[in-house]
Amino acid sequence: MTAASLADYLGVTPRSVRTYVAALNARVPDGVVVESGAQGYRAGAAARAAQREGAVEPGTPRDRFHQLVRRLLESETPLDVHDTADEIYVSSATIEADLARVRSFIGGSGLSLERQGSRVWLQGSELAHRRLLSRLVHDQTEMESLDFPALMRVLGEGSIGADVYARFKTDLVDALGGLGYFVNEYAIADVLMHVAIAADRIARGRTVATGSGQPREDEVVIGGVLDELAQRHLGLRFGDGDREFLTAVVLSRVVAPRGDSVQALARQRVSPEVEQAVLDACAAAAAEFLIDLSGEDFTWRLILHVQNLVERVANAAWSRNPLTRTLKASYPMIFEVAVYIATRLRDRLGIPLVDEEIAYIAMHVGARLEASRTDDAPPTATIVCPGYHDLHSLLRSSVDRSLGKSIQVVRVETRADPDWDAMDSDLILTTIAPPRRSDRIVSIPLFLTDADVERVHAAAMRVRRTRRLARLRAELEKYFAPRSFVRDLDADAGEEAIIRRLGALLVAEGVIDDGYVEASIERERMSSTAFTESLAVPHSLSMTATRTAIAVGMADRPIPWGEWRVQVVVMVAFSESDRAAFQTVFEQLVEVFSERDSVQRLVHRGTDLPAFLDELVAVIDG
Repeated sequence: MTAASLADYLGVTPRSVRTYVAALNARVPDGVVVESGAQGYRAGAAARAAQREGAVEPGTPRDRFHQLVRRLLESETPLDVHDTADEIYVSSATIEADLARVRSFIGGSGLSLERQGSRVWLQGSELAHRRLLSRLVHDQTEMESLDFPALMRVLGEGSIGADVYARFKTDLVDALGGLGYFVNEYAIADVLMHVAIAADRIARGRTVATGSGQPREDEVVIGGVLDELAQRHLGLRFGDGDREFLTAVVLSRVVAPRGDSVQALARQRVSPEVEQAVLDACAAAAAEFLIDLSGEDFTWRLILHVQNLVERVANAAWSRNPLTRTLKASYPMIFEVAVYIATRLRDRLGIPLVDEEIAYIAMHVGARLEASRTDDAPPTATIVCPGYHDLHSLLRSSVDRSLGKSIQVVRVETRADPDWDAMDSDLILTTIAPPRRSDRIVSIPLFLTDADVERVHAAAMRVRRTRRLARLRAELEKYFAPRSFVRDLDADAGEEAIIRRLGALLVAEGVIDDGYVEASIERERMSSTAFTESLAVPHSLSMTATRTAIAVGMADRPIPWGEWRVQVVVMVAFSESDRAAFQTVFEQLVEVFSERDSVQRLVHRGTDLPAFLDELVAVIDG
């Protein structure tokens, strides 16, 4: 990527980009974090290491804030504001400002920041202290995957080494599998984090109070596994309260029953209210999106997942999902179905949901739809191979064997002078020189090599993409509202103000009412509609528009939208009669805007709606 394109995305100058690149490369002195060349910048071999090292830059206000939280968590006695300021070489006024941030940071943890004169301390249960420490770990390491060294850095020099926890994790996964459970490797980092926090706190003499409930059979078994592993690898025993808490973490975040015996135990945990809420939400989503969400296996797994989710919410604990961004950008339609289900569950069960939890619902939905998916018909192909013995038959067999799922051979032409114009298949695979060049003609030898198979497969994929985008082009030309295009979105206005501005254009067209605009804002609050790094697609979950229509807004500077910064906002109003268009427009529009060069072309050349549509058609046509 060039400095100019990066500057466009970040809303800074190319000079600032060069400064950022230098700072990134300084993070790993012995490696290359960002390579530079004639075509621009790209991530170097040390990029991952730089992300781990640089989650929180030493000496920055964020680093100082984290130090202050750690001191409050670890101190046996109240901290003195003035002494703390002297110890970390800042003014007392700076510490006072940081304490205001601490009050905000601990919200919802069950802790309060108490003060008497210049002395401050955290008030609350040991479980609340651990909840805050886990929040600090996530905030400081930005852990999207299992990163033991980063976890150890947060817990401090006296913590047990990362290699010990790696062995603990391996043995835990093996033991859970032996008990008849599927293990969620995406969430295993959370378990190891809580085990490490427990070990650290127990070493400081801090233990969790024992609960009052009688443990179930599955809780006793898993608690025993955790205790045995703690003694073997960490040299400690968990108390009843610690064992109870860690067992709940494993059962609610990491395992799903596979064997019959644990299946029966899991069913005993499921609330009838949760089961009915999931069944109703899936039925409503199936009717709304015209998809099949039936099947005992699918519904049971989702019901158990939601039961675990209810338990996590009760403990103010979310399950991390490193695939959230990928699911959103690559499968926007599946994610949208998950948002719809999550909205129903929130209203029915009173549970708030974050993007990472919605992403797990999307994984369940995606697995169900993938199992019932029927692919579009593969591209058709004609083989041109002049007759000589049975070589044409051998070539067809080779094509069918190597490319049978990618293309469908509908004809084999054995003449040396075939009628090229009469060949109406999507592709022509020819062993002789064609009379003209064409994207649909692929020259192949009599005996296919791996490279030849890859070339034909790539041509077939181009045909499939052209089909999809052609459908999108036909849909878009119908739906763009003529007076619903603006070039001057204020990047600082905020998401809701932009939605209201674009919504007002569609209201003026008579397509939607103010209620649809408010519903779009409510949908945005549920989960950001920034599906790529360049495009947001705000919309309502209800298809109440009088007709399907699209309003487009663009900004010269990137607009902060959710976790991303976008330059194009496309507000879509869907009508009940155009349900089938929903998937075509929604998913394939996201596909077009996932290509950075296409986005920059549209932003820079789309000066008005006709110009924007011309450029969009040009991008779609390739």
